[in-house]
Amino acid sequence: MTPLPPRKLRLGVNIDHVATIRNARGGDHPDPVRAAQIVAAVGGDGITAHLREDRRHIRDEDLRRIQEATNLPLNLEMAATEEMVAIALRHKPHAACIVPERREERTTEGGLDAAGQHNRLAPLVARLNDAGIRVSLFIAPEPRQIEAALRLGAPVVELHTGEYAHAEGEAVAYELKRLTDMAALATKNGIEPHAGHGLTYENVQPVAAIPQLAELNIGHYLIGEAIFVGLEASVRRMRDLMDAAR
Repeated sequence: MTPLPPRKLRLGVNIDHVATIRNARGGDHPDPVRAAQIVAAVGGDGITAHLREDRRHIRDEDLRRIQEATNLPLNLEMAATEEMVAIALRHKPHAACIVPERREERTTEGGLDAAGQHNRLAPLVARLNDAGIRVSLFIAPEPRQIEAALRLGAPVVELHTGEYAHAEGEAVAYELKRLTDMAALATKNGIEPHAGHGLTYENVQPVAAIPQLAELNIGHYLIGEAIFVGLEASVRRMRDLMDAAR
């Protein structure tokens, strides 16, 4: 039997930090909506935007504008709060990725403790699922967190790749194995595994080669590279590296 060709690995581009630059001076430039349109034009598969409690980058009105400007699915990163659930239910993004959020952090640090917060998360996940919003949980690559996602009825997990991205020496192989094993465990349990955080041109290919992964979400690095080469070139190169790994 001829083996099936590997499926395309989707690339979701997080445009938060376009909005960070905009907000640093106030006004409307640079516009994250324009970034979303560029991503759509050069082969990105989705737009990720994190609406934080303090609105430090993406603003509420950006969500509507992004949805109206492109046909790409919107992945709304959000904290597990009543306010954010209400916003998700109002905007109906394609997906809602529940992440841990602390106001004092610079960016999302570590994965969501889905296992330890089951009772708090269960009603929120149920409401999002009932509304037809695809729920994802941003978790550490650990068996207990995969099991918690299964109990919560989340169809997707996004594996936190930060430990892998920051690993050195022998730890790199160890962290990559954790990601590989947990992607396989998620798939075995009927959960679609995604991954993201800290991925760069230099470290993305071993993760992209994990066959069970369906999507990578990458933001800060691509926006940073865009300063030097432009967003179109930045996204295209990441897309090429991901495709080559498959």
